[in-house]
Amino acid sequence: MIQATDVTKCFGAIHAIDRVSAQIRDGSVFGLIGSNGAGKSTFLRLAAGVLKPDSGSLEVDGETVYENPAVKRKIFYISDDQYFYANTTPEEMRDFYARVYPQFDKGRFQQLMQSFELDMGRKVNTFSKGMKKQLSVICGVCAGTDYLFCDETFDGLDPVARQAVKSLFADGIAQRGLTPVVASHNLRELEDICDHVGLLHRGGILFSRDLDDMKLGINKVQCVFDDPMRREDFAPLEVLQFEQRGSLYTVTARANREDLTARIQEMRPIFFEVLPLTLEEIFISETEVCGYDIKKLLF
Repeated sequence: MIQATDVTKCFGAIHAIDRVSAQIRDGSVFGLIGSNGAGKSTFLRLAAGVLKPDSGSLEVDGETVYENPAVKRKIFYISDDQYFYANTTPEEMRDFYARVYPQFDKGRFQQLMQSFELDMGRKVNTFSKGMKKQLSVICGVCAGTDYLFCDETFDGLDPVARQAVKSLFADGIAQRGLTPVVASHNLRELEDICDHVGLLHRGGILFSRDLDDMKLGINKVQCVFDDPMRREDFAPLEVLQFEQRGSLYTVTARANREDLTARIQEMRPIFFEVLPLTLEEIFISETEVCGYDIKKLLF
């Protein structure tokens, strides 16, 4: 488990991370959402032991990470621009990581390189951005670590490669309890793999939620009525968003599906349908309640 408690990191006058507290459970996929400059990369570097917190504590499995080689061997960190030695090949990077990580699986590395159609003997500096990303992920999942930190890992990958990477994460979780922590500014990329998400803004976490709890607690319905309706007419539902287009109303409310359906039926609509919510729609609803506009936070 990763436990951050009141972690702060400054670079001069800039508070990159400001009193952040978060808990990341083993075997979960934690999505760290935020715009560029929100502090995502800094948080991952702190969690990986690359940086030392100015104050607060950040522990992995109950131990401080910074300058702790034993704990660092539990972590593989994939940065936004992964570093590879000059003129090195994937085969040489495999051998390097095998010396650093005792559980590195060379056989699986070979298999995945073939699956992704990457040349073991080609110089990495001749790879495209997407190919380097794929190689980074392959190194990460083969390292045999408990934790995999990914900074904008899906950026630069084509749709097929993105799905393949998500499958690798799922396999790692199922087979050995891997805990991926994925930082991204793109909500859609994380929607189908994360079970817990945290929103970073200006160095602080606005909120952290289980995705299933968020989905169960917020629902959206489209309905048609003969007579005009106002937002207040949907009481006692807690309406988070209300939109009208002619006789069609779209309502997002903090309520479970059964309670929402029962209330709408009481209002005798001509037609109604409960619709699935995307992660983006959930975040819009949650952040607006907190007084923020997520479109300004992420886009």
